[in-house]
Amino acid sequence: MPIYEFQCQECGKPFEELLPNSYAVEKVVCPSCKSSNVKKKISLFAAKPVGGFPSSSLSTNPSCNTRST
Repeated sequence: MPIYEFQCQECGKPFEELLPNSYAVEKVVCPSCKSSNVKKKISLFAAKPVGGFPSSSLSTNPSCNTRST
């Protein structure tokens, strides 16, 4: 279930809601003032690669260019 970020248009407080789907956004109310006048904020998601990358594979050395000319 994704977490959505909201901003209350009445009291101005930001809050988050864990919702089962995007259609449930229409039923969200502010937990502080109970207003239904809320706006969904645009937010980014975070992802962690499984296993990650070895630090040696992230070379910034220009001589490691593997393109052929």
